[in-house]
Amino acid sequence: MRCVICKQGETAPGTTTITLERDGMTLVIKNVPARVCDNCGEAYIEEDTAARLLDLVNDSARAGVQVDIRQYVAA
Repeated sequence: MRCVICKQGETAPGTTTITLERDGMTLVIKNVPARVCDNCGEAYIEEDTAARLLDLVNDSARAGVQVDIRQYVAA
């Protein structure tokens, strides 16, 4: 897929780090599977991965987490 940001590069399978913030909580998830642009580095994640990340942030918020750094683990 051609990158929609730089319009020059092609995306390829890789990983990225996602930082999510909500109500004073910061959650950093490393090694998230993504398609990454070979030109600008923009990362695109699949819908099921995004849903998993939202579940993680919701669970962390309910647990009262303020700051957490995790490795991505597929469900």
